[in-house]
Amino acid sequence: MDTAEIFARLGTTLGLGLLVGLQRERAGSGIAGIRTFALIALIGGVAGLLSLDLGGWVIAAGLVGVAALALVGNLQRDPANPPGGVTTEAAMLLVFCVGVAALREPLGVAVAVGAACAVLLHLKEPLHGFVRGLSEHDVRAIMVFAAISLVVLPIVPDRTMGPLGVLNPHHLWLMVVLVVGISLAGYVAYRVLGSRRGTAVAALLGGLVSSTATTAAFARRARSAGGPDAAGIAAAAVLLSSLVVYARVMVEIYVVSPALFEHLWPPLAALMGLATLCAGAALFASRRHSADLGDIKNPTELKGALFFAGLYALVLLATAAAQRWVGDAGVYAVAGVSGLTDMDAITLSTAAMARDGALEAGQTGTAILIALIANTAFKTALAGALGGRDLLHRLVPYAFITAAGASAVIAWWMPGLGAMPTE
Repeated sequence: MDTAEIFARLGTTLGLGLLVGLQRERAGSGIAGIRTFALIALIGGVAGLLSLDLGGWVIAAGLVGVAALALVGNLQRDPANPPGGVTTEAAMLLVFCVGVAALREPLGVAVAVGAACAVLLHLKEPLHGFVRGLSEHDVRAIMVFAAISLVVLPIVPDRTMGPLGVLNPHHLWLMVVLVVGISLAGYVAYRVLGSRRGTAVAALLGGLVSSTATTAAFARRARSAGGPDAAGIAAAAVLLSSLVVYARVMVEIYVVSPALFEHLWPPLAALMGLATLCAGAALFASRRHSADLGDIKNPTELKGALFFAGLYALVLLATAAAQRWVGDAGVYAVAGVSGLTDMDAITLSTAAMARDGALEAGQTGTAILIALIANTAFKTALAGALGGRDLLHRLVPYAFITAAGASAVIAWWMPGLGAMPTE
């Protein structure tokens, strides 16, 4: 490490210390402010630099020194202003470690941790408000997700087993974690923003959890309210929630197979653009900007996770069997049936098969789009059954446009994709 790089890293360390110190100064910390945090960051940087030649004891001594500074600061605190926690003390220790990391590790790591520290300190009130707003139901949702991702996933066997050699329990449960994680993100966002933030936000967040459930919720509301205005709002909400499906499918493809994503994102993005135009037209036609989505079901219920795991395994087996014994037509038939009620299972299973070389990119894209057409048809019929004829009449033209666009992509775009390199 030359002198110029040392000074650059120390300068970055000083900047991070000033950033965190600025926040603590503004918050009225009685222990350390902007200058103290800047000095602590530099102490960490110098300790990290010296440790390269003198060993780790320099870092340990610096850490003890910073802890002593925090203790002295507490002892000198005004008795009339008792401490409310140990946040500042924890930040002092972390900033010291950031300074050490800036001289010993890749600089980006130190910058990311230091910036995250400042942001967390600044978001005190929003974070506390969010936690206070959580119900026992919400906390249980978060804990269940932590259990299925951090406890169950690491212990699930990571080897192929079962008929046709396509079932890997670890990969199967990883897909469960992915789908539940996406749904939980939408659920948390919904809880933070509330249910009365307008049709667009409510429908988009609902679609992130479940576009089918959102369709059913707005369709029921349209029938209950009655009249063309309610049907217009419901139609816009259904199309907006369905719009999220495209983004969700692309995320799932990218996670499972980045190489497949490179092939499929252009046609999927084009169809997403078409769906955006349809949703925008419906939203503009509704001329209404408020709707209560109602309660969204907890997306981390263990029963639902297990159901999806079983569905994903069945679709994976059915797709592999159809490919082996029937050919492409069998795969597409499975996609059409599976896509009626769920896009996740067919997307993840075909993407996994494409990653392993069992399907070509064009075949995979065709199967996913067939599932998308089936899913659109099912949700349109569901909306009509639950919401009435007026809502059905509003949705049918958009469903036809979606199906026509997907069919055009299948006919003229997918055949040119062909095989892709095995990952």
